[in-house]
Amino acid sequence: MTASGNSGLRPAKRASGRGRAVKFAIRRVGVVGLGRMGHAFTTNLIADGYHVLVHDRDPKRVANLVAEGAHRAAVLKDLAICDVVLTSLQDDDTLAEIALPPGGLASFMKVNAVHISMSTVSPVLSGRIAEEHATRGQDYVAAPVLGNVEFARIRQLFILAAGAPSVLAKVRSLLDRLGHRLFVIGEDATMANLFKLAAIALTATTLDCMVEVLALLRQAGMNSQHSFEVLTNTLFDSRVHRNYGLKMVEADHSPPGMAIPLAINDLRLALAEAGREAVPMPAVNLVHDRLVAMAARGWTDLDRSALGLLAAIDASLDDHR
Repeated sequence: MTASGNSGLRPAKRASGRGRAVKFAIRRVGVVGLGRMGHAFTTNLIADGYHVLVHDRDPKRVANLVAEGAHRAAVLKDLAICDVVLTSLQDDDTLAEIALPPGGLASFMKVNAVHISMSTVSPVLSGRIAEEHATRGQDYVAAPVLGNVEFARIRQLFILAAGAPSVLAKVRSLLDRLGHRLFVIGEDATMANLFKLAAIALTATTLDCMVEVLALLRQAGMNSQHSFEVLTNTLFDSRVHRNYGLKMVEADHSPPGMAIPLAINDLRLALAEAGREAVPMPAVNLVHDRLVAMAARGWTDLDRSALGLLAAIDASLDDHR
């Protein structure tokens, strides 16, 4: 996919998108999807003084947040009063069911209300949702994030946002408060989703290279913690190397920040976009297959950092750490 839209995806058509003055007060915010990331978003929105309505298939998740000051949306349509609805859902199928008619957000949101999708989903689905909202006078922003649940709790996420400039201006203050830094990717919402998938692919290949190097050094008799300290205090001091490298060294794979099935799904989406654009990604294919091998071993409840465990087994390292 290219920014010019050569793949066939186009920005949603909006006759008034560029020129409208921004006169939009955000009072009521809906949150759909109350997993660990959605829970963190909700508690931060409550702390910022918004009237927050929450909806999830799991009533326990809803009850926990109601106890923290949120308001229950017993059915999805209860969110019709919201100025902004934020979705944090795990895959394309779930987001499509929540967002698209019949019965989805687009069927009842107010004119000029904004749907902010913070999910990791395909650009194709994001484009469909943008078009559906546009035809109904509603607004849409794709705003997937880089960072884990802990980053979300302490507002240290990097947010990748794309949408019409006037719409981004309407929700900028809200998004700025949810993360450490907001990056505007462009006007076409699908570009934010593509960028997130590209970042996931880069993270996955970085992790796989790091686990192989750590396994090599361990096999040669070096202490893993020492190897990690040397690597991450020299040329390899990125957040990915530090955060995931430490999880590998300490065999801290549960509870997962990103469980193996989700990691597989995200790389599948990235590879689908690579295929659409005729861009070979052999390294990403390799990591995808290694994650599938982990799922085949029954490791579906482990974090993707368990690539280190698989590398240790492949190298016949006795304690697998």
